[in-house]
Amino acid sequence: MSSHAWMPTSPCGDGCLTTDDPVVGLPRRVLRVTAAALVVFSAMLTAPLLLVSWGREYRLRLIFRSVLRAFGVRLDIRGGADFLTAPAGRGALVVNNHISWLDIVAINALRPMRALAKKEIAGWPVLGGLVRRGGSIFLDRERLTTLPATMAALADALRTGSLVSVTPEGTTWCGLASGHFTTATFQAAIDGGVPVRPIALRYRLADGRETSRPAFIGPESLIASLRRVAALRGLVLEIHICPEIAPGRAETRRELAALAEAAVHSALGTVQIPAQRKRRTPSRPPATLASPPAK
Repeated sequence: MSSHAWMPTSPCGDGCLTTDDPVVGLPRRVLRVTAAALVVFSAMLTAPLLLVSWGREYRLRLIFRSVLRAFGVRLDIRGGADFLTAPAGRGALVVNNHISWLDIVAINALRPMRALAKKEIAGWPVLGGLVRRGGSIFLDRERLTTLPATMAALADALRTGSLVSVTPEGTTWCGLASGHFTTATFQAAIDGGVPVRPIALRYRLADGRETSRPAFIGPESLIASLRRVAALRGLVLEIHICPEIAPGRAETRRELAALAEAAVHSALGTVQIPAQRKRRTPSRPPATLASPPAK
């Protein structure tokens, strides 16, 4: 976790995890983790093929979908036919609510894209290599002085036709609660002159109950979260692809962030109450009416 006060923080922890979720036996869990590791290892061996533009998007999508399948995750994709079938070369900032390390796998299972990711992800097992090879732009959250250069690199990537995935909440939440979208990355979309595509994620079980167990929260290790996901039975990742927000619809990055956040909450059927501004106290008491003259 970052030591800087400017970084977003989440109050979510072990107490947020749902209970009594159905699980699979230990042999099935081991098989799932092993299968996911084999998918990633095979992807590393065939990495030179990913440098060939023909069929590259199909191969990458297959890799990420295979990781989800290995963990027993089923995708439930709602909307976004225009996004799924759009030709490559049209840049867009793709933003989503942030719950789990599975988020980035699922987004790339829809359409492989670059990501703005914290630099620690590059060293993660299973996912780190895939994220690096996907052309991620890494953010050093411990060094605020690097932020302008990182945002400039993001704007350049968008301007030159890349899809870039960003999680503007800045940290993971349990899914039953969520945070506000920070604004810095939306300035890159404005500077790059590209649309914003909000995507809303929800993790649930086969019977429809929402679960927070896939969440990657608090100070836990990635390994602990991997084990919890591998244990779940009937995990479904519900993905709502919202209509894009066209360039010029918002004048400022704050307005653009608010539009994207509202789109995500609307898709999930949740309500986000905006922070209320404190009323300013009058500097002096209001004038009182003069007493009527005596008769």
